[in-house]
Amino acid sequence: MKKKSIFLAIIFMLFAGILAGCGADSATGKKDGKEKVVIGYFPNINHVPAMVAKDKGYYQKELGDGTTVEYKTFADGSAFMTALKTGEIDAGLVGPGPAMNNYSTGADVRVIAGASTGGTVVLARKDSGINSVEDLAGKTFITPAVGCTHDVQYETYLEDLGITSERIGGTMKHLTGNAAQYSAMLQAGKIDIAVAPEPWAAQIQLETGAEVVIPWNEISFGETLPASILVASGKMIDNNKETIDKIVKAHKEAVDFINANPEEAKEITIKDIEITTGQELAKEVVDLAWDRIGFTYEVDQEAIQAFSDSSYALKFLKEKPDFKEFIDLQFISTETASR
Repeated sequence: MKKKSIFLAIIFMLFAGILAGCGADSATGKKDGKEKVVIGYFPNINHVPAMVAKDKGYYQKELGDGTTVEYKTFADGSAFMTALKTGEIDAGLVGPGPAMNNYSTGADVRVIAGASTGGTVVLARKDSGINSVEDLAGKTFITPAVGCTHDVQYETYLEDLGITSERIGGTMKHLTGNAAQYSAMLQAGKIDIAVAPEPWAAQIQLETGAEVVIPWNEISFGETLPASILVASGKMIDNNKETIDKIVKAHKEAVDFINANPEEAKEITIKDIEITTGQELAKEVVDLAWDRIGFTYEVDQEAIQAFSDSSYALKFLKEKPDFKEFIDLQFISTETASR
């Protein structure tokens, strides 16, 4: 009888534990009894729509009081895509390069809106002896990650000049790192070339005297390619269509606000980047960077295809991808899209 009582007690505790587990907050779906949505973005000016939506409470307003909105920042696209694939984040802004690379290898990622264009600038270290693009062969350059958006833009531009990286048999040496550290690395002579997203390009130019070798509007795909895109997983779109619709609405509100209120948007950007990186950007840095960026939630599908073709040609992608299901713009009204 005693053994039976112990057995029943164990069964009861196990059953209670299962019930407790079912009622507890999950890692990504619930918090304090509310639905939880996590938005990811990077601390650079191409990702200002996320910063503005966060500051203005647009996501929270659209998703309602029954949802807790959290934010997570990333230094590169690889970390962002890992977080999206594992469900650590539900949606967010990332460059098209990492999204395409992961999609081509089977990742469940979909583009649901554009966010920005432009913002990639190539700068040469002062006294590096680099006076034109022809001098870049054999030099050391840095980008946030191998095959990232900025890397593909840079290597595409130079390939037309017959200059390639060591990765594919050329002479350019490639390093990767956090763009916020590029100024220090240039001044220390660790790199010759910085392929930098804004606002770090403007900061490098103003702080170190580095020369712009390839302007934002001359680098490959500079004016047409979405520099950042809003993405989510196909599973999230299929299972939580209403949530995604609200996220896109909040995103569109943020883009409209940026275009209507650039000075206030700059203040929000400076504050958010300082909180995230510990670096306070000077207003003149942000002003210069802002002139090299456009904000829109439209997506140039032809530019994305051309970019992917180049990624394949540069051997960042093993197979030429089919993007039929990669871009899902059902949540965007083309009649009201920002231009």
